[in-house]
Amino acid sequence: MELLEVGKIVNTHGLRGEVKVVPWTDYPEVFEDIEYVYIKRRNESERLNIKGIKYQKNNLIIKFEEIKDIDEAQKYKNQVIYAEREMLGELPEGVYYIADLIGLEVVTDEGEKIGVIADVFNTGSNDIYDVKREGKKNLLLPVIDEVVLSIDIDSKKVTVHMMEGLDEL
Repeated sequence: MELLEVGKIVNTHGLRGEVKVVPWTDYPEVFEDIEYVYIKRRNESERLNIKGIKYQKNNLIIKFEEIKDIDEAQKYKNQVIYAEREMLGELPEGVYYIADLIGLEVVTDEGEKIGVIADVFNTGSNDIYDVKREGKKNLLLPVIDEVVLSIDIDSKKVTVHMMEGLDEL
């Protein structure tokens, strides 16, 4: 069973044990297909069954069966929540899980090796690949059509076009 990070419990909501969750997915609606999630404490995973979901601005308000009141909900603040990959369904073409991108080799369209994706950030307008390079500081690449030419998960390779000035970022 492969678990992927899907969000973080950031606060309590109301008195009945609901929690506010910041979803770490481009499609928060995916939570409607998830029956349960896990949180990890020390070396143990705890399963939480989703009873209800409401949308609030960019956050979700989730009611878990196991959390009965605000006092119990407090204990879950700042916990990352995980879901089984199989539950998340198929992604649209051209959309990838961050877990699948981290570790991919980044090469230019001229065949030059740049480094490896260490992280992915979302700036609001587009994602940014944080590329770890040997002997140099990390390179931040905007994920836009002019820069990222192809992503091949199977061959673990991302091909990019180095536009002028990108190396100075």
